[in-house]
Amino acid sequence: MLVHALELTHFKNHRASSWLFNPKVNIISGNNGNGKTNVLDALHYLSLTKSYLNNTDAQNITHGESMALLKAKLERKGNEHVLDLGLKKGQKKKVRLDGKEIDRLADHVGYMPVVMITPMDRDLIIDAAETRRKLMDTTVSQNDKQYLNALMAYNRALTQRNTTLKYFASNRTYDAEMIGLYNDQLAQNAAIIFEARKSFAAELLPLLTHYYQFLSGGKETVGVRYKSTLHESSMQDLLAENEAKDRVLQYTSSGTHRDDLVFHLGEHPIKRVGSQGQQKSFLIALKLAQFEITKSHLGMPPLLLLDDIFDKLDEGRVANLLSLVHTEEFGQIFITDTHPDRMLELSEHLKLNHSSFEITDDGEIQSL
Repeated sequence: MLVHALELTHFKNHRASSWLFNPKVNIISGNNGNGKTNVLDALHYLSLTKSYLNNTDAQNITHGESMALLKAKLERKGNEHVLDLGLKKGQKKKVRLDGKEIDRLADHVGYMPVVMITPMDRDLIIDAAETRRKLMDTTVSQNDKQYLNALMAYNRALTQRNTTLKYFASNRTYDAEMIGLYNDQLAQNAAIIFEARKSFAAELLPLLTHYYQFLSGGKETVGVRYKSTLHESSMQDLLAENEAKDRVLQYTSSGTHRDDLVFHLGEHPIKRVGSQGQQKSFLIALKLAQFEITKSHLGMPPLLLLDDIFDKLDEGRVANLLSLVHTEEFGQIFITDTHPDRMLELSEHLKLNHSSFEITDDGEIQSL
């Protein structure tokens, strides 16, 4: 998968910008607020039909404008394509491939695979389980349509069950048969979700270990454990056991929507014992493992988007990472950094095949 060109119109602070990319490494520099990250987010949008940073589509349109357009010229498995995504306030977003609209956005997921690493990823360590479920969902959904369909169906049934429980409570009534219908839908899809996540965690551990040791010099061991109540009971049994509790709480208290990934450094949770440098190395290793899993399942390397990740890494680790991702097994890479001189010096030292751009304070794009 290659992105040869990108055009952004009224997307965030990009009123009109055009880019011609290198097939290997692309370095985008500029001061904070100039729009570096927004270029990477545009690629994420085109891949997964949503922003990595803001899920409200209307807020990704340039202030004062009513629409935005993202357009990319791609090369996929030797064939060239044009992909565009349109946002319009008050309307559903539209995605077109070679001029033909994609009716169901979920069908597009996985066509242009992507893995993004940003400073926000620290939330994967310090935040609630929802952020780690999102990591599993984003990875597996790009690789497995059955999983994505099951996840969407599960979430619909979950919303309906929770809404119904609230209705029953407020109206002092109850219909066990109706709840049973939602239970059946949840159980059917939970089984698919659970097995896929279990497989993902099993694939993740050796890759995470490998990349963390590469980045850290093999000083510490890391671990990951998939935490789910479905390890002990089926979804049907869990729903039956918690039916009375759910009636009181007015929501579904157990199931795959409560799953988590537990990350360890040595024998302890990494969020308690890891330094900033250790946590950053862990997160990069985690995303590189995500890259490998996606590549393995799809048979092609996803785009790798590295947003300002060098802030907490020493120069040696930065050099190690750049030399690693420049190998044949990695595909096209996009890097943002606030220090163009640092990246240019490293790129020339490592003899990277690269193109460098700078976004100036007045929004101009300059090739370096």
